[in-house]
Amino acid sequence: MQNFLIALTIARRELRGAVSSFRVFLACLALGVAAMAGVGSVSSAMMAGVERDAREILGGDIEIRYTHREAAPEQVDWFRQSGTVAETVEMRAMARKTDADRRTLVELKAVSDVYPLFGSLDLEKGDDIQTELALRDGIFGAVVDAALATRLELVPGDTLKIGEATFEVRDVIVKEPDRSVSFASFGPRVMIPAASLPETGLVQRGSMIRFHYLIGLKQGLVGADWIEQANEKFPDAGWRLRGVDRAAPGFDRFINRVTQFLTLVGLTALLVGGVGIANAVRAFLDRRMATIATLKCLGATTGTVFTAYFVQILAVATVGIGAGLAIGALAPLIAGTLISGMLPFEVPGGLYWKPLLTAGAFGYLTTIAFSLWPLGRAGGVRAAQLFRALIVPPSGRPAGKYIIASAVSALILAGLAVVATDDPKLAGGFIAGAVGVLLLFGGGAQLIVRGARMVPTPKRPDLRLAVANLHRPGAPTASVILSLGLGLTVLVAIALIEANLSRQLKEQIPEIAPSYFFIDIQPHQVEGFIETVESVPGITKMERTPLVRGRIVKIAGVPASERKVDPDVQWTINGDRGLTYAATPPPGTDLVEGDWWPEDYSGPPLLSFDAEIARGYGIGIGDTITLNVLGREITATVHNLRNIEWQSLGMNFVFVFAPGTLEAAPHSIISTVYADSPDGEEAVQRAVTDRFANVSAIRVKDALDNAGRIMDAVGIAIRITASVTLLAGVLVLAGAVISGHQRRIYDAVVLKVLGATRRKVLAAYILEYGLLGLATSLVAALIGTIIGYVVITQLMRGDFAFDAPSVVLTAAFSTMITITLGLIGTWSALSQKAAPLLRNE
Repeated sequence: MQNFLIALTIARRELRGAVSSFRVFLACLALGVAAMAGVGSVSSAMMAGVERDAREILGGDIEIRYTHREAAPEQVDWFRQSGTVAETVEMRAMARKTDADRRTLVELKAVSDVYPLFGSLDLEKGDDIQTELALRDGIFGAVVDAALATRLELVPGDTLKIGEATFEVRDVIVKEPDRSVSFASFGPRVMIPAASLPETGLVQRGSMIRFHYLIGLKQGLVGADWIEQANEKFPDAGWRLRGVDRAAPGFDRFINRVTQFLTLVGLTALLVGGVGIANAVRAFLDRRMATIATLKCLGATTGTVFTAYFVQILAVATVGIGAGLAIGALAPLIAGTLISGMLPFEVPGGLYWKPLLTAGAFGYLTTIAFSLWPLGRAGGVRAAQLFRALIVPPSGRPAGKYIIASAVSALILAGLAVVATDDPKLAGGFIAGAVGVLLLFGGGAQLIVRGARMVPTPKRPDLRLAVANLHRPGAPTASVILSLGLGLTVLVAIALIEANLSRQLKEQIPEIAPSYFFIDIQPHQVEGFIETVESVPGITKMERTPLVRGRIVKIAGVPASERKVDPDVQWTINGDRGLTYAATPPPGTDLVEGDWWPEDYSGPPLLSFDAEIARGYGIGIGDTITLNVLGREITATVHNLRNIEWQSLGMNFVFVFAPGTLEAAPHSIISTVYADSPDGEEAVQRAVTDRFANVSAIRVKDALDNAGRIMDAVGIAIRITASVTLLAGVLVLAGAVISGHQRRIYDAVVLKVLGATRRKVLAAYILEYGLLGLATSLVAALIGTIIGYVVITQLMRGDFAFDAPSVVLTAAFSTMITITLGLIGTWSALSQKAAPLLRNE
């Protein structure tokens, strides 16, 4: 206890001037902790916002959804016995201004007279939605999204043609309470009264329509209990039920995934910063060698010295962690201000203790794991060796107990990462990847140091000095390559992935992409549709196929909700899927296992299935899949497996049934049409939608543009998050330069005494940092290329091509950063006069 109190006294006295020695330490720690705390706090705030506004987001206490069909009368009666019921119908349709020829695809929503049950639908003029939709002078009203008003140049009072009906535009939608949180849309919203829907002629057998019933439950009824009773009462209903606990399931999954990814990015920044922490602690202890040696000579034990400096480091770490937590705590308030208009709910501010405590724990564990090694090495050296260390800093390994303590800290850090991400597989992969990359960079750094030793001595003095500085004792080569290289590796990998994806899009899509998808063609309209399309000049190709919507309910006899499937194919279970049937293999079919059924097949339901998704399900030929089609469950046997080329943008179906199963089900026809010019595209769209008011046209170019914007946004987001890791690396580089500042001054003085001019000293430093940046770039380019290759060829199943410009630009960026920071950190050494320093010596 007495030694502990002595250590605390020493720590307290030395702390007065110690904080200034840990500027980089503080910056690295604050950056990583702020990233983790901010990501966790924003995620928690969004989930809290969803939970708080769940009834408004869902539209009721319960939402029941049917595809293609309405609820049976007895079901609707039971809904109304449970509470207030609002009905909405959603579909895609074509809309055009009646006095103009321009038309566009819209997301149409027909609402009943009690809509909305919860929340409010805000309009620009502030009037009530039911008032604006009411019948006036024989015409129903419509309210539209601002994007549609801009696109078609609509103002209140204009008339809009949808299907076979005409509507008067009454107002512009500002906020729609129950619009799903979605990152992709086929068109702007148009809202009309449910009473007007029959006049449009859009509700036809097999059309792609969704009927929603929103229930505000009576007092005393519990949502979960009601859902259980509903499923027991109507076991074959074929509906989709949601309660307020699943108000935004897709958004929940998205936020969880993004949070996991960004948490790992923050942890990466902390790990990179950990190198800076180790460097800062080592440099700090090197400057305290005289003090440590004196304490040892005065009888201080190794434990006392270790405790004194360990307490100092924890105290300084607390300042950095506190700063990071403060920034992270403010993140929900900042995020709420930035994205307030992008979500159907408000992001609440406040303190979210769980992510803050988690980030703080990561900060302390990182500090401990990376500081124990240099602390143990310095504290375990004998007094005589410490005095010699004033000239040559101690090297080698610390005592075994410090190595074990460092390893235990690292294991606890890894365990916390697994718990914090809620995905053991993802966290385990990250940990394995982090260890692997650290080993690769460590090995690469050692090879570069050894290579610098083996290089024949250059004749130029400045180049000779630059090469020697890469491998001399205490050189920052390894730490710079390790820290800065991690961020550069991510940038190289991202650049190569984006370059390959762009190349594939440019090479494939212009040749194979259709001009339009036409949907909701009724079977009796097929002949007229073909006639209309073929009458338009410039049409080069047309394909069509029947379409039925269905939902997977069982896989190999196991309920889909209980089946463990690969996360990459989870999307196939989450919603309705398009189904079709064919007697012969569709054009371009690539069978990888099994054969096609006979053209005149008549027997039990058979299924042609995507091979990649089958692997994700863990099934093969002979296994069964049960789908709910319009309330009826159909169990089909997988007869063959196909390889689907999704990038073809053609009519690719995961499920293709054999004849005899789906023909009797209500269905529509979809068609792809290929045109050889923009004029042909516009002409065929106009001709088809003029003749068939119920048919909607989806322009493929618009969909590709939307996909491109999403990819660009994702790319920017990834580059921004990767820059956090790069920033941590830059801080570590700055720390390495600062820690060697005193040595640079001595080097400059010695060189000047030997006759070197300021220009020659500057040239030597530029060459040294240029070589260091180039070496870092080489290692980062190699590892980043390997990562990019694996992602493109293994995860995305594409062809990889090395993009030299991307790598060269990254290498140049790295070299410039290293040279710039190196010169900034050593600029004062260039102007140092020799005489004062030599007199001090």
